[in-house]
Amino acid sequence: MPQLPATPYPAEVRARLDADAKEVLARYPGSRSALLPLLHLVQSEEGYVSRTGIAFCAETLDLTTAEVTAVSTFYSMYRRRPSGDYQVGVCTNTLCAVMGGDAIFDTLKEHLGVGNNETTEDSKVTLEHIECNAACDFAPVVMVNWEFFDNQTPESATQLVDDLIAGRTVEPTRGAPICSYKDTARILAGFPDERPGAVEATGGAGPASLVGLKLAKGEALPKARVVSPRAGQPEDTRPQDGQPHDPSPSEHLSSHDAPQQTSASDPEHPAGPAAEEGE
Repeated sequence: MPQLPATPYPAEVRARLDADAKEVLARYPGSRSALLPLLHLVQSEEGYVSRTGIAFCAETLDLTTAEVTAVSTFYSMYRRRPSGDYQVGVCTNTLCAVMGGDAIFDTLKEHLGVGNNETTEDSKVTLEHIECNAACDFAPVVMVNWEFFDNQTPESATQLVDDLIAGRTVEPTRGAPICSYKDTARILAGFPDERPGAVEATGGAGPASLVGLKLAKGEALPKARVVSPRAGQPEDTRPQDGQPHDPSPSEHLSSHDAPQQTSASDPEHPAGPAAEEGE
């Protein structure tokens, strides 16, 4: 249904945003390039990108509201409705999921009484599952306003959200101290983080990434095994020539030693022709 025009910002808010937007636009030779930081700017005002914020960005950059909406709805970092002071994101991508991310997410949903992309009644925490954040060395990973909490468990994640709701200080595993979601959005808009020590706070790569870096540089590494032997078994049972062999019952069976029975390779369970659409 058609909607009425978005309510404009109050005069004092508009004046402040105009001044901030002017500073943002000065960084770019073309005004359209300033759209992403301007969306962060309006998000820092209301905690999400409202219709008023979209209208402000469109007017400031001489774009249509449809163009601004298309961008703001494409990126998951822009919220489409009011949210909590703390965005708690649980990585449920492949590695984090198998390491316990799914269990963490299910535990937090039950503990907080919310679903994905929902906010607690006190407007403190918005819970969501997030895609890979390039921190697989530390899986499973939870993020609070984009700061890392590594190697989490359902118990530690539950304690984390309880501390956030209670207003207790929480420290990320690495990176800057936690601030509110609105403050985070203003920093992402490109404005200085003036908190003491925040800029200097950082964190390094995990052990697996560092090993990969050494390999890329051609540095020698200690002999590594891909598959650990079972308890009581010799350290290496593969023939020295590296050829496939028949594994003993106690030896790890991999597809490199013997093909596993699948629908494509097992005559007793053929895959058969693909079904027609709708069958």
